[in-house]
Amino acid sequence: MTATDQAARQADLLWLARRRVGAGPARTGSAPAGSARTGSVPAGQTAEGPAPLSHAQQRMWLMDRLGQGGAGYHVPLATRLRGPLDTEALAAALTALTARHTVLRTRYGQRGDHPYQEAAPATPVPVPVLPATPEAAPALLRTEAGRPFDLATGPVLRALLLRHGQDDHTLLLTLHHIAVDGGSLPVLAADLAALYRAALTGQPADLPPAGPQYADYARWERSRDAELAAAAGTWAARLTGARPVPLLRPVPPGPGARPAALHTAPLTPETLDGLRRLGTRHGATLFTVVLAAAFATLRLATGEPDLTVGCASGHRARPELRRTVGLSVNTLPVRADLSGEPTFTEALTRVRSALLDAQERRDVPFDLVVERLGAAARGEGGHPLLAVSCDLVRPAGALALPGLAAEAVDIDLGLAKFGLALLVEDGPRPRCLVQHDVAALDEAAAGRLLTGFADLLTAVAADADRPLAGLPAAPGPWSGPGRWSGPDRTGGPAAGPDHPAVGALLADPRIVEAAVVAAEGRPALAYAVVRGPASPSGTELRAALRHRLPADRLPAAVTLVDALPRHPDGTVDRARLPGAPAARESEALAAVRTVFGELLSGRPTADADFFHLGGHSLMAVQLAERLRARTGLPLTGLDVLEQRTARALAGLLDTRAAERRAATAARPTGHARPAARHRTTRAGTVLLTGATGGVGAAVLQELIAQGRPVRALVRPESAHLVAANGAEAAEGDLADHDSLCRAVEGVDAVIHAACTFTEHRTDLAAMRTLVDGWRGGEFVFVSSVDAYGRPAAADVPEGAPAEAPVSPYGQTKLDCERILLAAAGTGGRGAGTVVRSPIVWGPHRRLRDQLRWGSTGALYQAALAGRPIVLPAPAADGHGWYGASWVHSAALARAVVGCADGTGRASGRTVNAVTGQVAWAELAAELVRLLGSPSAVELRADAEPELRRPWHYRAEALADLLRPEPGEDWRSVLAAMVR
Repeated sequence: MTATDQAARQADLLWLARRRVGAGPARTGSAPAGSARTGSVPAGQTAEGPAPLSHAQQRMWLMDRLGQGGAGYHVPLATRLRGPLDTEALAAALTALTARHTVLRTRYGQRGDHPYQEAAPATPVPVPVLPATPEAAPALLRTEAGRPFDLATGPVLRALLLRHGQDDHTLLLTLHHIAVDGGSLPVLAADLAALYRAALTGQPADLPPAGPQYADYARWERSRDAELAAAAGTWAARLTGARPVPLLRPVPPGPGARPAALHTAPLTPETLDGLRRLGTRHGATLFTVVLAAAFATLRLATGEPDLTVGCASGHRARPELRRTVGLSVNTLPVRADLSGEPTFTEALTRVRSALLDAQERRDVPFDLVVERLGAAARGEGGHPLLAVSCDLVRPAGALALPGLAAEAVDIDLGLAKFGLALLVEDGPRPRCLVQHDVAALDEAAAGRLLTGFADLLTAVAADADRPLAGLPAAPGPWSGPGRWSGPDRTGGPAAGPDHPAVGALLADPRIVEAAVVAAEGRPALAYAVVRGPASPSGTELRAALRHRLPADRLPAAVTLVDALPRHPDGTVDRARLPGAPAARESEALAAVRTVFGELLSGRPTADADFFHLGGHSLMAVQLAERLRARTGLPLTGLDVLEQRTARALAGLLDTRAAERRAATAARPTGHARPAARHRTTRAGTVLLTGATGGVGAAVLQELIAQGRPVRALVRPESAHLVAANGAEAAEGDLADHDSLCRAVEGVDAVIHAACTFTEHRTDLAAMRTLVDGWRGGEFVFVSSVDAYGRPAAADVPEGAPAEAPVSPYGQTKLDCERILLAAAGTGGRGAGTVVRSPIVWGPHRRLRDQLRWGSTGALYQAALAGRPIVLPAPAADGHGWYGASWVHSAALARAVVGCADGTGRASGRTVNAVTGQVAWAELAAELVRLLGSPSAVELRADAEPELRRPWHYRAEALADLLRPEPGEDWRSVLAAMVR
């Protein structure tokens, strides 16, 4: 039984005890409003067709729509299997598993403002088999586990089998959290074992009856929405005045993953036995004792007696749901008061009471509570009330299949769901864990927390009657870089050049000019003029200001403009800045306020905060979609969450409208953007995919610099980014067949630089569509040296055949290359060229992210944390050099555009684009220098296998275009990326 189930069972027992004695709300024979005992889930009445999302699913769906989900919400299950594995029986068992549990084959769409779920027909589950050495397996497993899911098209379960030998495999199942929770995994494991045995023997599977299908649970939960909403109001009232734990730096909302660091310390079995005995003496579970220890640690670290911590709770205490597969969890806010000078046993009593109070209402979805709290659900810095969580976890179990020896394989994707998590692992080797978002807490502070938490657990296991002040944890409020100390309330807002945001912005060398407008009673708005093609976004700049300015001096938004409007005397004309206060309400502001009023109660003022008005994540998505439809301008739910006020949002829309007008004016007369079905294409137009990515942005700049007309395939929310460069925006996506057909129609050349990186079928389908629609000129495909696999020789000539093993990403590139080269020169098509690139370095923010979290991420993160940098020692394979081939993004852009200029310099060939090679030891030494790190380099045989890269890729065909220009040496570009 999990800690969540134990806590849920304890709450049920408390309710039953109260009912027996006729106490509290149980006197009428019914459970408290919103409690787990209200009604039961109907079984055996599965309805067909679309169903609403449960509240937990809607939270996952929103995270995905806002770009804040990612691999942090993937559930990877990996098992080493030794023995005679029948792969056909395994595939049959997985297919039967999805037939039995419809949530495993469910897709998530949207109608109007609301999402829905609908099960797809059961189809065979593919089980690709990839030969791989045990040493290469960890990197392959992490790559596959991190591959994105498309919730709209599915599937939400996929399999990969690594073959190490005839009777030695590693099976990886990756599921999306929207379909499963921790309580689902034992059910899936048992069912898969029974179905595999049945597939082996040809006999019917020996299975217990399945629980209700999850869609039926979602329908039942939604039928109680009125009751749950009322209970949420009561629950929100109990949280009045609660604030986020004052330990973390505020992290602004933004797309992408949240990189995490994990710190661990061993605990002795005797310590855990002592904690269990302590719980028994006080009527508490082990989880409750761990939660009390977490509260005590935070109390000593922050000096705050009133703390709120999140913990997971499930609905599986309901007998009818114990065999239902799905997302049956909720986040509970546990608020405990540790004021005064309590002993740990007194703190345990208070925390136990707070937990049981929360567990009585565990059915009340936390997102409803957040809606009722409004702005009170976030701190002054904008970070959420529940930024800290606690849990009792167990080591991952193996997928045991009949006739095979099974061993669980741990996969840590290194991502955070909370700013800080305090955990205890209960298993053969118990340990204490602290996981944190690296942007919210630094390594040194997390290390102190871990030491304090582990020492406190050990101390109270031996003597729980000691006062909290006498326990061995870091005492008193922290100061310095490890802790965000809250806003500085000295001074008041200023406008113009005296505003501190102006100086903070101009301190960034990428900022040419900056200005701030702050009218009386209105939040400040900042404006910046940036230089260079890889400029930061306004969101990035505002996030940087959060760390440099107090909250009351932080502008509501940072808007990028081409130039600051000026009066004849040279002073800034602030009235002409987009979104600046004006005597008359602008059209954009009127539209935003109108839509705010449609979704919220009444038409708000221009400077009212979205969260203060009762806004939440789903409403942000709805608001963005309505504004996008009415204005025709790109806007996302994340924009709404970042801008927060109608005035700031209107300023963003004004800026994007101005960018679109400027892009239209830059085109020759008669070539304004026509309707999609009647597009007029300029002679020589190049279709570019991936124009907003790290490589594509550089290619776009090179094409524009050469005066080539460009049509760029972009998602609607990014159309303004390419339009500002004078390119024609063709709104669409690699997964949208029709948009690809429209984009490629009538162009004279194609440069395909876009890639999902992880969706093999999407990439192949996109390549086929583009090739089918290509009717003339050059087609240049930006591929990867991963398509060479792992050659036996260190010297790799251009176009050499692939050698196994080839990674899934490399195989996708190979397959796309074959599609292109097979079609080139046929049906009126021109020549096809494949340009394979290694690691791409450059100033673009996505390339900077790849340095931190890509193949070089292990080196960067070790240097950043001051840990030893472990590099491979020379091996018995005879290779004495290991390192990375790399190319500067600008050099790659010159090479790619040169292949599309009609001169035929590489037509019909597969060529390489390489600037040079860097040894890992050189790279590590430079990272240590740039980061001021104390890290030492260690050469070891157990280094990450992916670092054993001895290859030098030749690049003769494009050598003239790849010749480095000033600033394109590896040390200069690395310094720019680390900055």
